[in-house]
Amino acid sequence: MSIADNLLAFTFAATLLTLTPGLDTALVLRTATVEGKQQAFRAALGINAGCLLWGAAVAFGLGALIAVSELAYNLLKYCGAAYLAWLGLNMLWRPRSSLSPVETDARTPSNWFLKGMMGNVLNPKVGIFYVSFLPQFIPQGHNLIAWTFGLVSIHVVLGLLWASILIGATQPLAGVLRRGKVIAWMDRATGMVFILFAARLAFSKR
Repeated sequence: MSIADNLLAFTFAATLLTLTPGLDTALVLRTATVEGKQQAFRAALGINAGCLLWGAAVAFGLGALIAVSELAYNLLKYCGAAYLAWLGLNMLWRPRSSLSPVETDARTPSNWFLKGMMGNVLNPKVGIFYVSFLPQFIPQGHNLIAWTFGLVSIHVVLGLLWASILIGATQPLAGVLRRGKVIAWMDRATGMVFILFAARLAFSKR
């Protein structure tokens, strides 16, 4: 395939991946409906920063270690599962009924950025996906590092566009979705989703 064909094929495949509902979608939707678009954008930036970190790991060979080392894979997998379970249990056991000034202070945005980023960084399947998927779209004889970052950047742009659509879709209902009972329900529902993803990750195989 030509370079243009490679880019079009990757963009199509990455678009399908981005639109597939998963943990990232759940996190962005929950944050947008409960805490507003600014917090949700920070969560989305964190998620995509995690993609960039995995892209760097793959470009410089660290992702291959996760792909071939059972110990490295399992260590990262269980750390990721524990982190997701911790987030989920906190939302499930301590759901909020309102957004107090303490919960919306300047510290919250950085927390959501970190939560979004760590959710991806501690998921070895993202690394495995990049290791196995990206090389298929890198033309033979071209610079591996430059192409890896280029393809990951396309994935990140698609992710941010999709997050923007999700966040925008929640705004007309924001007043209803921020009522006390709805906030508590959203926290519990998202907590359950996180716990399910944690279990799925912990018991998953390559």
